[in-house]
Amino acid sequence: MSDAPNNGANEPNQPPVKKKKVNAARQREHIDPDEGVRPLPWFLVMFLGAMAMWGAFYIYITPSGEDSAFGDQRTVADLRPPLPAEGAVDGKQVFAAKCVACHQGTGLGVAGVFPPLVGSEWVLGDEKILANILLHGVNGEMEVKGVVYKGAMPAWKTLNDDELTAVINYIRSDWGNKAPPIKADTIKTQRAATASRTQPYAGGAELKSETKSDPK
Repeated sequence: MSDAPNNGANEPNQPPVKKKKVNAARQREHIDPDEGVRPLPWFLVMFLGAMAMWGAFYIYITPSGEDSAFGDQRTVADLRPPLPAEGAVDGKQVFAAKCVACHQGTGLGVAGVFPPLVGSEWVLGDEKILANILLHGVNGEMEVKGVVYKGAMPAWKTLNDDELTAVINYIRSDWGNKAPPIKADTIKTQRAATASRTQPYAGGAELKSETKSDPK
């Protein structure tokens, strides 16, 4: 009989070795992606280098401190809007402060409530009538471009002659209106001629009749 140790491999009663069960979730996992480095194509590198060299050369040859021979040669001073003469009144600013709430920035007013100034016969017509409207206001019916408006126009006699002249010339020349400008003497004359009036005109009819009777 042999004395060699028996490791049990051939013993029929020894249970077989079981493999460890691997978790199913781990089996579904994939290896983390590895972001490789991909160099730029050689032609793109050469193109970028050529552009950089051209830009440096262009900066080098462009005169500094002088009028450029390339592109727009206007300066900042050329692009600024012209400044009004000293002491001049900006009619657009007067309109924005006193009139825009009713007649709107477009000059179209509010339909059925505030009459339009665009193409209005009162704006483009007799300058004395227009001056009287601004000096004393209107409270009553006025027909504007075939539509009758029943409202109140406040008096602006507190504005000086230059301010009233400026705003009148603005509304007579903006939004496509093309009426000749008036002079401050017109406002001065109508202010003196109607100095006794303390109430607004009672509609367009009285405005026309009273203005015709005013001395020239």
